[in-house]
Amino acid sequence: MATVGNVAVYGAYGHTGRFVVAELQERGYVPLLLGRDQDKLQALVRDYPNLEARQASVDDPASLDRALDGVDAVINTAGPFAFTAGPVVEAALRAGIPYVDVAAEIEANVDTFAHFAERARAAGTVVVPAMAFFGGLGDLLVTTAMGDWTAADEVHVAYGLSSWHPTDGTLASGTVSSQRRGGRRVRYADGQLQYHDDALPTLEWSFPAPLGPQSVIGEFTMADVVTVPSHLDVPEVRTYMTAKAASDLFSPNPTAPTAVDERNRSAQTFVIDVAVRSGDTERRLAATGQDIYAISAPLAVEAVDRLLTGRTRATGVVSAGAVFDAPDFLNALSAHLTLHAPADARS
Repeated sequence: MATVGNVAVYGAYGHTGRFVVAELQERGYVPLLLGRDQDKLQALVRDYPNLEARQASVDDPASLDRALDGVDAVINTAGPFAFTAGPVVEAALRAGIPYVDVAAEIEANVDTFAHFAERARAAGTVVVPAMAFFGGLGDLLVTTAMGDWTAADEVHVAYGLSSWHPTDGTLASGTVSSQRRGGRRVRYADGQLQYHDDALPTLEWSFPAPLGPQSVIGEFTMADVVTVPSHLDVPEVRTYMTAKAASDLFSPNPTAPTAVDERNRSAQTFVIDVAVRSGDTERRLAATGQDIYAISAPLAVEAVDRLLTGRTRATGVVSAGAVFDAPDFLNALSAHLTLHAPADARS
């Protein structure tokens, strides 16, 4: 547990930001509440009267510099990350501190790797994008499942969500991503992102018990197609989403998550089932838990804790599986995740 450390949370009053603030306090850190909206910041301070809030805008670099003064690390939870990631990474590099975000936007994560890799490496600091349910957790599971393999032919990541009540931030980020790709879909095949207009197939995926076989949308492409191949030699990464959850997300009138417990988690449960194939051999690993937004908080905070205590394997812009000991990281989340290995064979 941390005993000292000021960690800024940009977008602290957002849905995921609030989970991150609570998790930081639980881990012994002192969160610094950052955001663009002064009224929302002050409302959050009423819930956390002992914490400091600083207003900062991504279109005002000086305000970001003031906000990060004296800070040990920053976690960016404010989407759409197409607008926030670049400016906050820039500010973190100027401050010489690690940066972590929870971006699920494919293009925003691609931008972070493309624009900041050399600068972060030269500065000797670490930038970890997609350190969340989508992108980070899948990458940790895939890296762990790979084990001693240095390459694989295919990676499959199947998301078994019981439901999906999206936040306003999720919906806004999805709109921005769709606009950036001109409404086209994206897949990772032949070692590259490919944009296409093909219809998405409906398949069946055999999740581990008790979920079992489920109807899933194939090529429901998430941030794993950026994080996994950023450090693993895999020419094809496919992701899948349970049809029920996809239907919830694309409903004409989607509803936001509703808290059902003392940690403000929703009733949503999830299974992430990964399959890694090399030749005729397949390796599997799965994880189960509750609330895809809530789980992003321990993922991001555990990342910051490891960054600040020197438990890292690289500098620059790196994914979770590249910079951290993936099996050890997953074991550290045992209070939040249950691992299932080996999982049932994929159908």
